[in-house]
Amino acid sequence: MKRRVVVTGVGIISPVGNDLDSLWQACLAGRSGIREVTLFDVSAYATRIAGEVPNFDPAEHMDPKLARRCDRFSQLGVAASMQALADSGLEITPANRDRVGVLLSSGIGGLATWEEQFRRLLENGPGKVSPFLVPMLIGNMLSGVVSMITDARGPNLAVTTACATSAHAIGLATDLIRLGRAEVFLAGGAEAAVVPTAFAGFCAARAMSRRNDDPARACRPFDQDRDGFVMGEGAGAVVLEELQHARARGAKLWAEVLGYGMSGDAYHFTAPRPDGDGAAAAMTAALLDAGVSPRDVGYVNAHAPGTVDGDAMEALAVRAVLGEETPVSSTKPIHGHLLGAAGVTEMLICVQVVREGLIPHTLNCDRPEEGLQVDLVRGQPRKAAVSVALSNSFGFGGHNAVLVVGPPPE
Repeated sequence: MKRRVVVTGVGIISPVGNDLDSLWQACLAGRSGIREVTLFDVSAYATRIAGEVPNFDPAEHMDPKLARRCDRFSQLGVAASMQALADSGLEITPANRDRVGVLLSSGIGGLATWEEQFRRLLENGPGKVSPFLVPMLIGNMLSGVVSMITDARGPNLAVTTACATSAHAIGLATDLIRLGRAEVFLAGGAEAAVVPTAFAGFCAARAMSRRNDDPARACRPFDQDRDGFVMGEGAGAVVLEELQHARARGAKLWAEVLGYGMSGDAYHFTAPRPDGDGAAAAMTAALLDAGVSPRDVGYVNAHAPGTVDGDAMEALAVRAVLGEETPVSSTKPIHGHLLGAAGVTEMLICVQVVREGLIPHTLNCDRPEEGLQVDLVRGQPRKAAVSVALSNSFGFGGHNAVLVVGPPPE
């Protein structure tokens, strides 16, 4: 029998609010956080919109001196992690700290730090580069900083798989708890890539939407007129805990992580395998790991970022694994594509779907692409009793991760 893993704490920092209820209410109301970029001058860029976290002050979430030694992605990640830990009610002490792990990651890492320090190097020479350049830049440092703050001394690691990063982080943390490597994990991801370098690269690849005049309607998953994703920034974290450990301390149980699947496309740098075989393999593996059948699935939170190839591929995969009657929606028009933080954000939405019996609709899908043949929830949220929900995450490089979420055990 597998050790069962439950969610006992949640934390989220997003363009539509810095707690799970704010994110959830925005999804139900169809309230988008996509706006014109304010973090830098975008006048020369083909895409000038994104989902920014407004009015974020890292000093409200961590020691100001430590915050100055962290890139924005780490600051966002610390804020989400501290929120999740507080929500869990778990106290990390000398008695349990060796059994508490940290697996928090970023898909891109500290690009803002790299830009600033490279500018200093070119303008003023190597003597002006910060000694904190490398630790601020590397994507694993979020896990390191959170462990230092909390004194968690169990397994401490990170995984980087582009837009599947935080889904893989949660899945791997779940597996490590099942294996007995730890009793508790803080897991998730953070991203702060609304910076010139990332925008220039994605614009050059023509990957992002150019509907700058109508930001809230720019991200259009599964719509005939979709023209690319809209970037967002933010962070999400969950406290994952072995079921009996959580029960012994009387923890609140948000949900259970039923299963996890992963696969590789083995196809292209950025494009998904057109036949959807890689995504379908990850979904099938997740269902097998969860011990549930396709007919048990009541909802899929689609990766569907609004790209032409990606959305079409995912519809094929969902249809191949689950058929045509499973409700599907994408919430990226609300919070944007959070890249390395997308998986945890959308997994938390699945947690709310299971708890609340409501499925958020796909915003901006006015004219669904012909031939999708999936039950696309659009127009308004749908009432439904969902006991098994899937969260799909697919990253550049052909990295596929799927999480299966269910209600907490009674």
